Formats: sequence, C-alpha cells, structure tokens
Amino acid sequence: MKKEKDSGIEKESRQTMPLTKKNFIGMAISGALIVIGFLLMLGGSSTPEEFNPDIFSARRIVVGPMLAFVGFVAMAVAIAVRPSDR
Repeated sequence: MKKEKDSGIEKESRQTMPLTKKNFIGMAISGALIVIGFLLMLGGSSTPEEFNPDIFSARRIVVGPMLAFVGFVAMAVAIAVRPSDR
C-alpha cells in the first residue's frame, strides 16, 4: 500500500475545462489571421509564354507570410495562456 503525501499540488475539479472562452476567441482570431495571410499569398502565376511580375509583389512575399506567421505564433499563445482565477 502506498501512502499519498500532500505535495502541495492543487487538483482541478473535473468540471473545469482546460480552455476558456478567451482561449477559444484567441484561437478564432489567430485562425482568421492565418487564413488571411494565405489568401494574401494567392494570385496568378507565370507561364512559359508570359511572365507575371506580380509574383514578386511585397504583398505575396512579405505581408502574407508575415501575417500567417503572426497567426501561428498567436495560436500557440492563445492555447498556452492560462485562464485567470476570477
């Protein structure tokens, strides 16, 4: 028989969810940022007959990827943030 010691660890009740409404709102906003970033990267491509200089636009190679990256980082933060005890 093992004797359990009181290690000072607080146990959560089974009724509390690990993610709160704030977490889900942050995840939704982050998901929207990711989708917007990928949409900004969309566009026409170059063909062997015709060159499309728009493939090198700042929107497609800077703004879109940065927005998607910020969305992925924000998603990690939205999941990792611990809910307050209020």
